[in-house]
Amino acid sequence: MRPQGVVTRGTTNPNRLRRVDNWIVATCGDRLRAAADPLVVDLGYGATPVTAVELRARLATGVRADVRVVGLEIDPVRVAAAAPAADPPGLTFARGGFELAGLRPVLVRAFNVLRQYDESEVAAAWRTVTDRLAPGGALVEGTCDELGRLGSWVLVDAAGPRTLTLAARLATLETPAQLAERLPKALIHRNVPGERVHDLIRALDDAWQAAAGYAPFGPRQRWLRAVGALKQAGWPVLDRPHRWRQGELTLPWPAVAPR
Repeated sequence: MRPQGVVTRGTTNPNRLRRVDNWIVATCGDRLRAAADPLVVDLGYGATPVTAVELRARLATGVRADVRVVGLEIDPVRVAAAAPAADPPGLTFARGGFELAGLRPVLVRAFNVLRQYDESEVAAAWRTVTDRLAPGGALVEGTCDELGRLGSWVLVDAAGPRTLTLAARLATLETPAQLAERLPKALIHRNVPGERVHDLIRALDDAWQAAAGYAPFGPRQRWLRAVGALKQAGWPVLDRPHRWRQGELTLPWPAVAPR
């Protein structure tokens, strides 16, 4: 099966994807626990396999020890270079793209892959992946900065996009407006007046500024106050404060979908 997609730039760093990995453990763990075959695909892991290795370790520790992770890359040179990191059956590497190399995983993580595609190509890429998932499976697709301090991702299943999550390392966050630079490809060009995601970023930033009085108690308390105020203002914020404390904010996709 010919791989579908183009070779990414391949930039990666250790712990770059720790925020989304921790979210996957907390939010998608039940999908893997219920699966007869707990197969996960790390799609487009990059020039080195470090984030695939980390994903396997976090899932094995936080969800179930027998989880299997397959790292897929279009570039055969990257697949060959990753071979020494393989630890079958827990972690293997293969050549593949959006067609998932014929696999039927429960979960696919695709990070910093679609960022270099055109916005018009996103929906088709989502469908290609979700059409190949195991029943009840999901795709987590998003982007982050080079150190993993700012990021966002969309949870997509057979019915389409379900949620958007924004995440930040609160200790280094100056303003939530910084998150606009790391929106998923489906939304990054929609941060303009008249679009829902623009309204969200503006409302979150306003709530952050209004919570400046909580800054002496630390950025976590300020973030909690800001997210709480956002919810009180009518935004359909999901999850509970124990997830907000991680610097996260999750909303249903219709709340931010392009108009």
